[in-house]
Amino acid sequence: MKSCVQCKNFILLTLIGALALLVEGYHPGVEDDAVYLSAIQRRLHPSLYPHDFRLFTMQMQASVFDRLIAAWVRFTHIPVSVSEMFGQCLAAFFLLWACWALARRCFSTSAGQWAGVALVGVLFTLPVAGTALYIFDQYLHPRAIATALILWAILLIFDRRIVLACTLLVAAVVVHPIMGVFGLSYCAMLWIDGMRTRRFAEEPIATAVAMGIVPVWIFEGSSGAWKQALNTRDYYFIGRWTWYEWLGAIAPIFILWAIARYARRADRPAMARLAECAAFFAAFQLTAACAVLLTPALIRLTPMQPMRYLHLVYILMALLGGGLIGEKLLRGHVWRWVALFLPLALGMFIAQRSLFAGTEHIELPGLASHNPWLRAFAWVRTNTPVDAYFALDPYYMQLPDEDYHSFRALAQRSELADAVKDAAVATQVPDLAPLWQQQTEAAAGWRHFQKQDFLRLQQQFGVDWIIVQGPGVAGLECPYKNEAVAVCRL
Repeated sequence: MKSCVQCKNFILLTLIGALALLVEGYHPGVEDDAVYLSAIQRRLHPSLYPHDFRLFTMQMQASVFDRLIAAWVRFTHIPVSVSEMFGQCLAAFFLLWACWALARRCFSTSAGQWAGVALVGVLFTLPVAGTALYIFDQYLHPRAIATALILWAILLIFDRRIVLACTLLVAAVVVHPIMGVFGLSYCAMLWIDGMRTRRFAEEPIATAVAMGIVPVWIFEGSSGAWKQALNTRDYYFIGRWTWYEWLGAIAPIFILWAIARYARRADRPAMARLAECAAFFAAFQLTAACAVLLTPALIRLTPMQPMRYLHLVYILMALLGGGLIGEKLLRGHVWRWVALFLPLALGMFIAQRSLFAGTEHIELPGLASHNPWLRAFAWVRTNTPVDAYFALDPYYMQLPDEDYHSFRALAQRSELADAVKDAAVATQVPDLAPLWQQQTEAAAGWRHFQKQDFLRLQQQFGVDWIIVQGPGVAGLECPYKNEAVAVCRL
């Protein structure tokens, strides 16, 4: 009987995970995957990216993510594209499984437990206030793995299995340092809250752990190039946030506090403890983030992205809020479940189709894309030398129907620094900022470039190929063209 129940739970978790991934879609090589996928390819094939590897490998020095995936590919001989999609499915399953395990501690009814998990799943691509984050990305991201580890560590803190919880938190930190530190912060607060004899002397310890900051380098000077890269990231600066983004940062504190208050009155200690600590965590981290981001002397801490603590807060809020909705409103009424989750799923699906309008909703490995940019990248990958060096419009990722796909990650060829994703890398690694600035400024005005401008880039940086919109460039050989772009040799 017990095995039948476990089998049913496994099937339900798998079904929720599959539906969540179908709603959000799958898009390898977009946004942050420009760094991660390139780093994995470089690990597997060191001859790749001879001209620009520093633009992604230096950021990856603090993470073992690329090493783990590369080791998996070497061990299993499963292609990277298939391994990444398999990893995406596993990450979604383990994250939702952890949510379900936490929901079981907070809710006695199956309606409460599964509604909490289902709400987290359907909101995978919910924007997290003004942080430029989703709850779960449309490609395999180390943040997803770190988040699953953090949620399991929270469960272990409840069970007072501190050593194993610390092991998972350390693993989260080495996979994704920023998210791992926030998880460590929350778990430290949860552990202190669970101690019956709390002493004032422990509060500074909690504060130090919660901050997760090593202030050895923060007062070093910053270059003009680094500040220029920093200014391309509006989400780094809370002064640029809109009113609704601020609402998304402040409202969770009151929502979680209200949930904790209800749980105390209803004699639900696990729910109360989870929500109370989440509310305090959110309030504390918001205060710390404002102190950092509004102090000019601490500008070097800005790339630590202290507002991204909201990622964990949103997951806990969705889990507990969804559980209460399921328990109080949905219960066993199927039509109520459909009335809530079907519009939510449709809304999230439509938003994703709007965001990736020029690309298939699920980009399956091995299948040719109808997107002309991706077809050009595929041609480059199979028809140009490994040491080829490309130049593209610095803003090519933002062009219509390009859908933020990375040339470097998908074509597996070197490219001049772009002004979209590489700018974020330059903020994380200040030593790269002058190189980023030099290359992006050299390509400024790209849309008006003629043959002599491209030859200037060749002289200055050694690029020998370009990708341009339209039929090509007069005077240059363009061995590949489609309805949107041309690949030309210098």
